[in-house]
Amino acid sequence: MENIKQKDYIGYEYKEVVVDSSRISQYLDGYENFGWVPDENHQIKEKGSTILRLKRNRKIINKAELTRLQQNFEDCLKQIDGLEKSKHQAAVIAALTIGLIGTAFMAGATFAAVHQPPIVWLCILLAIPGFLGWIMPYFAYNFMLKKRNETVAPLIEAKYEEIHTVCEKGNHLSGNN
Repeated sequence: MENIKQKDYIGYEYKEVVVDSSRISQYLDGYENFGWVPDENHQIKEKGSTILRLKRNRKIINKAELTRLQQNFEDCLKQIDGLEKSKHQAAVIAALTIGLIGTAFMAGATFAAVHQPPIVWLCILLAIPGFLGWIMPYFAYNFMLKKRNETVAPLIEAKYEEIHTVCEKGNHLSGNN
């Protein structure tokens, strides 16, 4: 009879992570440092996001420390996502506020124009800030976005450095080096 080589049993634990499709590689690279490997059916796309299915050996050495480092990694990525979103939030709010104020001035100018008899001087007086209120949001948005980028970029870079350090420690503990 033939010698049949038996595979040793490996019990796995599984994890599903929903990530932005543009950051799949970053997540996969990071999780590999904590002992996770992509499952055969690891990617399912859904409207700009992807579900990563991962698995790792249940009996991995240093599991508690790896889990702690993995949570730090996940927290850093969430903070980066929050910082990226914060770039646009204040700029959008300011642009919308300026646009709404401009619209209010234009409404006043319109009422002055349709009043009987028309109040032309008031229409002109209200139309000027109204038009500025419609033009300025573009410039205000770009200005605030640029300023926020300058503020947030070093913070994001620091988080990427922290991720690098955490992944390096996880890689060393999991024995992937």
